[in-house]
Amino acid sequence: MKVLVPLFAARWRGLALALLLAATTLAAGVALLGVSGWFLTGAAITTAAASFNLFGPSSMVRGFSFLRIASRYGERITGHATTLAILSDLRVWLFGRLIPLVPFKGQDERTGDFVSRLTGDVETLDLVFLQVIAPLATALFAALGLGLFLWFVMPTAMPVALVGLGVSAIGAPLLLALSGRRSGAAVIRAMSDMRIAALDGVDGQADLVALGAVPLSRQAFGAAAADVRVARLKQARGVALGAGAAQFGAGLTVIGVLWTGLQAIETGDIGGPLMVGALLAVMAAFEVTGPILRGAGRIGQSMAAARRMQAISGAEPAIRDPARPIALPPGGVLELEGVRFGYSAARPVLAGINLRLGEGERIALVGGSGSGKSTLLGLLLRLSDVDAGSIRLAGLDIRDIRLVDLRSRIALLSQDAPVFIGTVRDNLLIGDPAADDATLHAALRRARLDDFVRGLPEGLDSWLGESGATLSAGQARRLCLARTLLAPAEILLLDEPTAGLDRDTEAAFLADLVTATAGRAVILATHAALPDGAVDRVYRFEAGRLAPG
Repeated sequence: MKVLVPLFAARWRGLALALLLAATTLAAGVALLGVSGWFLTGAAITTAAASFNLFGPSSMVRGFSFLRIASRYGERITGHATTLAILSDLRVWLFGRLIPLVPFKGQDERTGDFVSRLTGDVETLDLVFLQVIAPLATALFAALGLGLFLWFVMPTAMPVALVGLGVSAIGAPLLLALSGRRSGAAVIRAMSDMRIAALDGVDGQADLVALGAVPLSRQAFGAAAADVRVARLKQARGVALGAGAAQFGAGLTVIGVLWTGLQAIETGDIGGPLMVGALLAVMAAFEVTGPILRGAGRIGQSMAAARRMQAISGAEPAIRDPARPIALPPGGVLELEGVRFGYSAARPVLAGINLRLGEGERIALVGGSGSGKSTLLGLLLRLSDVDAGSIRLAGLDIRDIRLVDLRSRIALLSQDAPVFIGTVRDNLLIGDPAADDATLHAALRRARLDDFVRGLPEGLDSWLGESGATLSAGQARRLCLARTLLAPAEILLLDEPTAGLDRDTEAAFLADLVTATAGRAVILATHAALPDGAVDRVYRFEAGRLAPG
């Protein structure tokens, strides 16, 4: 739970107000039931000859009733609003931690598991305050207030009530939490596996259909869903048993308080109406056990989610900024000398790459799939570090430069660059958040997409749908190119930008590339046939080395 401490500290005002309102709600409920019992009992046993003041108790009943309604409403609004704000903060924190942990090599985590952490694990933690921290704090307040009340009204019942409340509100939930740690962790694992299976099925839907593997995918998802059901049923049984134990403890406590109250009446230490009021007040104090038990039943699940969060906070990204970064001077000359790299020591992908890219030059890298083109581009962005050799930008080794400075000078358009759900403007502003409409249209014009966007009903504010569903493949690729052109980078890395396009669209895209990237240095990795004048030089990958193409 260390992850939540600074987030709670940042929202302490809202949490404190929610706790105050929760304590007020419980106090008003206890007082309401206690006064009602005293009032009704006193009125029932009063003889016609005796007088009983009805106005005072009836006014107190109304007052406590309205107070309980108002404080309960305020507590729900404040508590849930603060909890949602904390979850929002947690998602932002987690997203910031996850991005640097997506490494270029040595990928240990799957995308589905990252999604599970960002959604399911965060959502699991919503009960920590509402069903654990706030109810426990309220229970302590209830114990203190109830103890003081019984000390003055019926001292002999105080130990019985406090022990019973402690066992029901703390003891039973603690046992439930300890016994539910394993089932809670099982729920988290099962939910993560189910999300991974669902994402794999969605992402690979076309291949699954083509290969006739849909039944196997459905079977895998069904097995994961069955594991979730089994884990949740086990968790639900624990919650039901805990609730039953707490109710049993509450019943025993009420019997004990009634027993001591009857004895106090016989000795004349307390009157009947006041004893009934005290008994009902004790019963009302046990209202706090409900949310505590619900939270305790899922605390194991929350602890497992928190451990996964903690693992993220302690994980070190594969690539970090240098301890003493050097300021990147002007200039866009890029040099590679003796660059070696491999995903494993036994099988290097790059075996001594030497390359120089001058300012404004355009070169193409060609070669078969797996020859190392995309790997080399990733190294230029320092998604991973070279095993040997060096990469220099403006005369500096890129390992001595801050990542933000390096990536402001070099931009990448990958073959699977996504069109994000949103508008044309939303997608373009990723390249330059400060760009105005004229700048956006200029980038679209260079990518040969401006006329199309101007013809849309809403222009730049036209909705593109999920993954650019309203665009053709060529239009989507040109939109991504325009987004890349908006970046201030002096060097553009284009990784198979025409992959998946038909020949006519591919030829048109490459023909426009010269004009679109004018004034910038370009490294183009491609399988496509290049039109004349598209690049200044061509290099071919052969056995991990570059040879003139």
